[in-house]
Amino acid sequence: MRAPIGSFEDASPATERLDLLPPPVAAAVTAEMIHVDSDPDKADTAVFAAAYGPGLLETSANCVVVAGKRGGEVTLAACVVLSTTRVDVNGTVRRHLGARKVSFAAMDTAVGETGMEYGGITPVGLPAHWPLLIDSAVVNTPYVLLGSGYRRGKLIVPGKTLAALPGAEVLDGLGI
Repeated sequence: MRAPIGSFEDASPATERLDLLPPPVAAAVTAEMIHVDSDPDKADTAVFAAAYGPGLLETSANCVVVAGKRGGEVTLAACVVLSTTRVDVNGTVRRHLGARKVSFAAMDTAVGETGMEYGGITPVGLPAHWPLLIDSAVVNTPYVLLGSGYRRGKLIVPGKTLAALPGAEVLDGLGI
């Protein structure tokens, strides 16, 4: 199979690669999602794009876990923005979550709560009760390159498919 973006030697429907995905991701992938195998040492976005296709920088998205705090309550959420932008944590995210303070979740919290590897966290397979905030630019991208849950491998997903994930909310201005 040929991936719709990038230059990958090994691309297959994600539903046929469940053994290369962590359990929560394997349980959530759908037929339109593609898994591409890759070198885990090249998982970071800029290095990955240089290795697998320069156009990937514009079609890659990052998924970060944030912790919103108000009083003694902490709300974990995930934010997905194009890799050419950064998450507006102190503006859009804070207001949307109704939090007094929002910060990136600690690595051990992000990994423990998602069941995924740090540097490979994906919106596919996140806890269903979490808010999943997705920048509208991601949804409007025909095919988006995302983590697979592990540093080895990536998922290629139609942008509009992400809007249908559990807890998904599409926001303008999430990525700045």
